[in-house]
Amino acid sequence: MAVVDIRQKLSLFSDHWAPRVVARVNDYEIKLAKLKGEFVWHTHDETDELFLVIDGTLTIQLRDGDVTLGPGQLYVVPRGVEHCPITDGDVSVMLIEPAGVVNTGDAGGELTAAYDTSLLDES
Repeated sequence: MAVVDIRQKLSLFSDHWAPRVVARVNDYEIKLAKLKGEFVWHTHDETDELFLVIDGTLTIQLRDGDVTLGPGQLYVVPRGVEHCPITDGDVSVMLIEPAGVVNTGDAGGELTAAYDTSLLDES
């Protein structure tokens, strides 16, 4: 596996709420995404979801209170916990989750992203 330059990979796309796979660890995928505005309330019944903020400020709304993250901070949303990411501006994040997890979880809808491995260097 080649070295993954996170900043370089982030420079290759500009769309929001569309995670890109940049590496794999066993059965998990490391994804980069750009976020802006409010997402959709959803759950992932089968897995936890790790958010690591690279740039900006991300608030993860939870039914029992919000979690706000800045650069270099991470939070793990436990499986089955309903959540809704929201930002005040542009935010870049790394996500770590099992392969094949759909970004909108159980909610579906127009913000459901296509599975994208275009930034994965499998050399």
